[in-house]
Amino acid sequence: MGDSSFCIETRHHNGIGFHGAFIALVLCGQLLYCKAMFALIRCLSCGLILLLANVIAAPLAAQQLLEIEQDYPGIRVQQLATGLGIPWGMTFLSPNQLLFTQRDGSVHLFDINNLSTVSLDGVPEVVAEGQGGMLDVAIGPNYADTGWIYFTYSKPSKSEAATTLARARLNQHGLIDWQDLLVTDTATGARRHFGSRIAFDHEGHVFFGVGDRGERDMAQDLSNHIGTIMRLNLDGSVPTDNPFVGIANTRDEIWSYGHRNPQGLLYDRVSNRLWSIEHGPRGGDEINLIIKGRNYGWPVISHGKEYWGPVAVGEGSSKAGMEQPRKVYIPSIAPGSLIIYRGNAFPQWQGDLFAGALKLEHLNRIKLSDSGEVTAEERMLEDLDERIRALAQGPEGWIYFSTDSGRILRIRPRQ
Repeated sequence: MGDSSFCIETRHHNGIGFHGAFIALVLCGQLLYCKAMFALIRCLSCGLILLLANVIAAPLAAQQLLEIEQDYPGIRVQQLATGLGIPWGMTFLSPNQLLFTQRDGSVHLFDINNLSTVSLDGVPEVVAEGQGGMLDVAIGPNYADTGWIYFTYSKPSKSEAATTLARARLNQHGLIDWQDLLVTDTATGARRHFGSRIAFDHEGHVFFGVGDRGERDMAQDLSNHIGTIMRLNLDGSVPTDNPFVGIANTRDEIWSYGHRNPQGLLYDRVSNRLWSIEHGPRGGDEINLIIKGRNYGWPVISHGKEYWGPVAVGEGSSKAGMEQPRKVYIPSIAPGSLIIYRGNAFPQWQGDLFAGALKLEHLNRIKLSDSGEVTAEERMLEDLDERIRALAQGPEGWIYFSTDSGRILRIRPRQ
């Protein structure tokens, strides 16, 4: 308004005539147009800067605890965080600190008290394509003394990628002392079946698994790590009592083989048993009790069918010298993880296996006998309609889980 009044006053008092007034008016209009455009650009720029600032700051902002309605009796489900991408692995550093990975290649520290997330520096380059990326994370059994945190991830190698076991420590700025303990001999150009979960026994060993990497027949070839579960010392060296140590044309790190794609792995220190859950083809997901040196059959035997038609994979569902699963899922649930419950908050679940289901979107509970046989199955939280990825038991005995929609939630007793 002030600029318009100035133009009119110039035209009227200077006596420059109609033509001059017209020119002055045009010039004034151009000035107004330029100033208006500048103001608009400045406004848009400020808005864009504000938007970017909000996006960048979002992962660091505190979230709000949210009660989730569901129909399972005796429990409460609470959302702790949302908008996180795909939280792939989780481990507790302390009662209030949850470390989690995202498949996009990032690692974050989540504070349960104030529900805030901090992104960590010091993470290596990963192949975050297909089923690859930053995968599992677990604190070592000697974490209080050494600070070692273990990771699996898909490591780039030219145009290929290999599942890799690594470890690092945490300081106030991020991850330090990163060490690749074993870059497995599993590099292919395929972007699927990387595995991979981590487990520890009570004797100073770390286990982790790799899938068939899209080269299914290689899961029967012990000269590479494809389709195997491996066992190492905590520093990455090979235990001398591994089953294939010193045998020609075999890899010393292998503990068991013939696996399609292990997506859950746990060592139960109460029963001294190693369990895995893995993806079958079209049908035939398996829970396996992992025994030293055993062959779990893929792809010679399977309980599933080919994706391209109603044709069974392999020679059949059993064969001498090959292990049978403790449980088969037909149709596939597409498991994402596996834990055994050893807390006090839910005594009715003591010793039960829990698996996250991706395709059939639920929390799968498996009852075991004392001898390790599956006696019952329950499908929980189906009303959430979520692909459940990672599972962790909290220090208070509650169950924490993540979803592929970017949420972290927990289950606690209702009282």
